[in-house]
Amino acid sequence: MDEELRTTEEETEDEAVRPIVEPPRPGFGSGLLVFILSVLAALALPLLTYLALDFAFDLLRGEIPTWIVALVAIVIGVIGVFVLYWLVDLIIKMLPDSIGERIRPYAFVGPALVILAIYLVYPAIRTIQLSFMDANGAAYVGLDNYAYVFSDDAMLRSLRNTLLWVFLVPAAAVAIGLGFAVLADKLKRMESVAKSLIFLPMAISFVGASIVWRFVYNFRFEGSGEQIGVLNAMVTSLGGTPIDWLGLIPWNNIFLIVIMVWLQTGFAMVILSSAIKGVSEDILEAARIDGATEIQVFWRVVVPSIMSSIIVVFTTMVINVLKVFDIVWVMTGGQDGTEVIAERMIRNMFTFFQDGRGAAIAVFMFIAVIPVMYLNIRRFRAEEALR
Repeated sequence: MDEELRTTEEETEDEAVRPIVEPPRPGFGSGLLVFILSVLAALALPLLTYLALDFAFDLLRGEIPTWIVALVAIVIGVIGVFVLYWLVDLIIKMLPDSIGERIRPYAFVGPALVILAIYLVYPAIRTIQLSFMDANGAAYVGLDNYAYVFSDDAMLRSLRNTLLWVFLVPAAAVAIGLGFAVLADKLKRMESVAKSLIFLPMAISFVGASIVWRFVYNFRFEGSGEQIGVLNAMVTSLGGTPIDWLGLIPWNNIFLIVIMVWLQTGFAMVILSSAIKGVSEDILEAARIDGATEIQVFWRVVVPSIMSSIIVVFTTMVINVLKVFDIVWVMTGGQDGTEVIAERMIRNMFTFFQDGRGAAIAVFMFIAVIPVMYLNIRRFRAEEALR
């Protein structure tokens, strides 16, 4: 018995002394093979989907009902892609585990990254390249297009107007939305109905909203017919003279801004109402017990507690304002001093066919958005660090 125990102790000591043998790491050849297979897995799905759609649409050319073409696209785009993913996963399972497990993430995430690069990264690079080219994108012109952005009279007006939009729209929409959120939060009944009515304009496109507001600002000269615009109908009914609201420089910019505020107030109200409901009742009750009035509770407790949501809504609206052109395009066409940056970009690209200038304006808009996005991300990270 003692000998068996002695033997067991010696074997245990030998195992403790024996060096741990690490499994062999994949060499250069194995790593290269994994890289090649990963690239193929990432490219296979987008390429096969494109070939399938191209082949199907070639067969459907001719007098084929549109609904059949749409049905085929849905079948290939949904069911076909699912089958392709399943086949790729099946093939990966046939590979050795050491290789298959390293390829699998690229097979499932890679196609999305490839499509993202094709539709976002490449157009961004191409836009930057075009911004240094002439109107046809054929000859290099250096910084001439960027000089146009900061020297042309219409562009300078668009920059001033865009700054006005950037300051007024988010500030007004957030302030009004916050007021509606507070009032709606105090409703014991019909709260959801009131919020739905305020949020309703968000369901309308910018073009649709602009058409609605054209009937508000519509103007006809005296003697040319009945005033169908709401504002001018009110003015004339009171004995006044009809006013060309959209030609009233510089107030016409304010009238256009009202449309954007009307559209975005519902969005601000919903986000801020959710934030207000998240404020602890214990904090509010403690402030009231300390003698704070409702106004003091609102400004010193509620607003600081939801400041992160206010900043998120504000920065989101700033980005939306920098991109807006629909309202200006439909209401005034950029005439009478109502130009904005996005409208100038569309005008140069598709009306004047100045691709280089349009690309330069697009690059400028992208650069203008970066600081806003940076502040938003920095604020988000600071909040995450406090949690």
